[in-house]
Amino acid sequence: MTSSRDDILYGILKLWQPRSGARVNVDTVLLAAYPDFTVTRKDKFAELGSASGAVSLLLAKRFVNLHVTGFEIQKEAVELAKLNAVENGLVTQVSFLEFDIRNYRSIEAQSYGGIVVNPPYKSVESGRVSTRSAEAAARQETACRLEDVVFASRWLLRSKGHFYCVFTANRMSELLNLLVNNGLEPKRIRNVHPKPQKTASVFLLEAVKEGGIGLTIEPPLYIYDENGEYTEELKKAYTLDGLPSALRKRSNCHN
Repeated sequence: MTSSRDDILYGILKLWQPRSGARVNVDTVLLAAYPDFTVTRKDKFAELGSASGAVSLLLAKRFVNLHVTGFEIQKEAVELAKLNAVENGLVTQVSFLEFDIRNYRSIEAQSYGGIVVNPPYKSVESGRVSTRSAEAAARQETACRLEDVVFASRWLLRSKGHFYCVFTANRMSELLNLLVNNGLEPKRIRNVHPKPQKTASVFLLEAVKEGGIGLTIEPPLYIYDENGEYTEELKKAYTLDGLPSALRKRSNCHN
């Protein structure tokens, strides 16, 4: 696997990542920016499918009392993620394990207060599968299906634990149905549009295990404005403050 060392969030994070396959993109940044809460004591999060570690490492930078464990099935990606934890001085806050999340029952139940995940957007039935295993795992459900992600999250989260994800908009109903049927109650959704007048391409979601019914649809987030420039709201995602929630007041949790 050939890799490159790149600046993420304008140099806030230095990241080794593969030149092909799972690389940081706007969706990655939005997922890391979406969790919005106050960490008043040490807590544990898990990232399912952590790739080279960008989301886990950015969360650790945003929330100093958070320990994040990244679970990733690809050995080469885990090795890069561990290197990234060392180079960014985050080895006490972040750890990475080579693990197939379909084996989630081998982990103690209710171990985590939160989970973040960027599931593969395409089902294996949706088209030709890439011949590159790393690329296929990142984009299509060759390593796990959407239901595996939800089942693992239900098992790993404690009661009232938070589930965060970014996912393709054309499969929203599928994900919502799985979450509700597995006791993960959707609490807020934010649709992400390439620009005004365009339909949503992805959406950000927060759900709570055993949470009460009540869903907030937040204002849409546009990546580009009508002039083709990044919107001010999108630029917030590229800071450690992240995207403020409509449900909570902001709290300064990072250094």
